[in-house]
Amino acid sequence: MVLAVCLAGLPAAAAPASVPAERTARVVHVTDGDTVWIDMMDSGLRPEGRIKLRIDGIDAPESCQTGGPQAQTALAQRVLGQIVTVQLSRQDAFARWLGRLHHEGEDVGAWMVSQGWAWNYRFASGQGPYAAEERQARQAQRGLFADTDPMPPRVFRQWHGPCR
Repeated sequence: MVLAVCLAGLPAAAAPASVPAERTARVVHVTDGDTVWIDMMDSGLRPEGRIKLRIDGIDAPESCQTGGPQAQTALAQRVLGQIVTVQLSRQDAFARWLGRLHHEGEDVGAWMVSQGWAWNYRFASGQGPYAAEERQARQAQRGLFADTDPMPPRVFRQWHGPCR
């Protein structure tokens, strides 16, 4: 399957006409617990373009929120500097790419939720992709779920606005 996309941050002349749904990339920066910067790689593993990727299906605490720095650290320890597989899906309202990230065959979004460093993102149409992982993390009181009532990021943003 091929997605027709324009890579954010690249001049139009540098953006390929289409991007395969599954690509190889290197994680070059971890912004927070659900957002990374990646260098898309060509088949020779040379950088061909840098994009901002929000991991689809999870919502990690804001960087200024309780648990935010720990979530960022957990994600950085897992993927920073690593070669990963990316499945891009679409861009969001902030021009970030949304997609799945896999490292050594493991779904990084599932891992973040199962370790208790992110919430399963609940979509209007269902429970979200990582509901089982969140239930297990809550039962085991891992990460954020060691707190009896951790504040979901969407609630934090409503009450406090974005981090500065």
